[in-house]
Amino acid sequence: MTKLGKVIFTLVVLLLAGFAVIRMSGKKDTPPTPKSAETTPSNTTSAALGDFDFIAPGKAEKLPSPRPYTPQDNTIVINLSEYAGYAGLIVANGGLEPNEDSWFTRNHGFKLKITLSDEDSWADLQDGKFAATATTVDVLSNYGRQWQCVVPAQIAWSRGADGIIVRKDIKRVNDLMGKTIATAPFSEAEFFIRYLAQEAGLPVKRLDGPEETRDPQAVNLVFLEDAFEAGDAFLADLTSGGKQLDGCVTWAPKTTEVVNASKGAARQLVDNRNLLVIADILVFNKAFAESSPAIVQWIVEGMLLHNDLIRSNSEPHLQTITNAFKAYDWTIEDTREELSKVHLSNLPENLSFFRGAIDEAGSFASVFQTANLSYGAELQPSPVSASFFADIKPLEAIAAAGNLNSQVASIKPIKSTDQAPIEQDPLLTRDIRFYFLPNSADLDMAKPENHEFLANVNHLLGVSPGSMILLRGHVDDMQKESFRKSGGESLLRSMALKALELSNQRAEEVKRRLIEKYPTITADRLEVIGRGWEEPAGKNPDLNRRVEVQWFTVE
Repeated sequence: MTKLGKVIFTLVVLLLAGFAVIRMSGKKDTPPTPKSAETTPSNTTSAALGDFDFIAPGKAEKLPSPRPYTPQDNTIVINLSEYAGYAGLIVANGGLEPNEDSWFTRNHGFKLKITLSDEDSWADLQDGKFAATATTVDVLSNYGRQWQCVVPAQIAWSRGADGIIVRKDIKRVNDLMGKTIATAPFSEAEFFIRYLAQEAGLPVKRLDGPEETRDPQAVNLVFLEDAFEAGDAFLADLTSGGKQLDGCVTWAPKTTEVVNASKGAARQLVDNRNLLVIADILVFNKAFAESSPAIVQWIVEGMLLHNDLIRSNSEPHLQTITNAFKAYDWTIEDTREELSKVHLSNLPENLSFFRGAIDEAGSFASVFQTANLSYGAELQPSPVSASFFADIKPLEAIAAAGNLNSQVASIKPIKSTDQAPIEQDPLLTRDIRFYFLPNSADLDMAKPENHEFLANVNHLLGVSPGSMILLRGHVDDMQKESFRKSGGESLLRSMALKALELSNQRAEEVKRRLIEKYPTITADRLEVIGRGWEEPAGKNPDLNRRVEVQWFTVE
């Protein structure tokens, strides 16, 4: 997972596009100068986008036949990328190179070598070129059965490194219907937008490029080689007056760069600070893991031990982490900032992550299955279950040994303001037609759909620490005209008040059932309001007998 680097590549792309560089080695420079506005035919790529190579994503690459990894000179090689989430492994090893002071050498007699690469390394892991690498859960879903690897541990939750940047008039995920968003294919960036579109009830359509006709009822995705380039392309289109791209999904620091350089024309719709959907995991060559279970266990233990130490107090470890990323010109302050965008997972959080049921928000199985669903059968004709990859035995052995049993699970919301979430725009809205008993505010619990709908709301709250739900009740307005005809405006106003009361009661009933069914939900995370028949969704009365779910995340 590449989160910060590729500075040279970004420089070249920006210069070709006619822009000044806005960031290099962590320092802001002069913002780009906008080009003059141009009229862009719908079937032609604009001049501003002409220097960007959009790609037709196709399907995930075919991996080579699996080969076992064989250590040399008692040294285990792990390949990672430029990302603060790997700090635990780096600190446990005392840097990147094999050394006698490494926790692994001192405690278990083997050496660890950490290499850094900006390229996806799945094929090399499969080919036995190193013992382990790291990725995100959603990427596993893309490759399915062909990827012969083992996942023994979660490394971290990405919390703020991934973000969606959009034109300033786009306020929520629902507003992306009919819009075109640039991102990188088969990456956590594509999964992030797919996940949110799925929660908003919006389909996703892949386009071969921005000139292709959009689907007005879907979120349209176009692709570049990586998410940094996607940010550059959106900025190029935006500042030149183009209208082919409406946003991008990219990674920090590109998220901040695009917003700042847009001079108010773009805004951050959301990042994943408080959305537990991008889960970083450790991935081992399967044959090596099966032949060397003790080494896998010790690598996991060393990582989890130092994850927790860094969480408790990162200051003593900042220099070691910064030195590891010196090729990317990290400073101590860069390291502090990037560590703030990850939640390093410890032992109890790992056990909960892997033991969680498929319907438990934030579990390995839930994230994996969500990725399967969001990509769909077209891209994954032969999906596998999460159990195909997960191996919890190393975690259970560590727990049985008791060395890390003092660690405590704690994932808290990250707040940048004291403003209550409910006072802001919701991230997304979703109309759910709960089934009530006739002429009543009582949910019909004999309907299996109602149980599914309640589970959906619980999932939203579970996947986002600190988030809140506003339940907005609605009733149909079929009898408005008959009330007016039979009793005039007086009767109409009286019945409108009763409609408001019934819609409020129905929203309250949904809240009551949620708290009753899911004890982890507290009342202060649910608010209700009745809107009567004042906000019809259309002429179909069935559509108007609904409870609208508005999801507010902490920002």
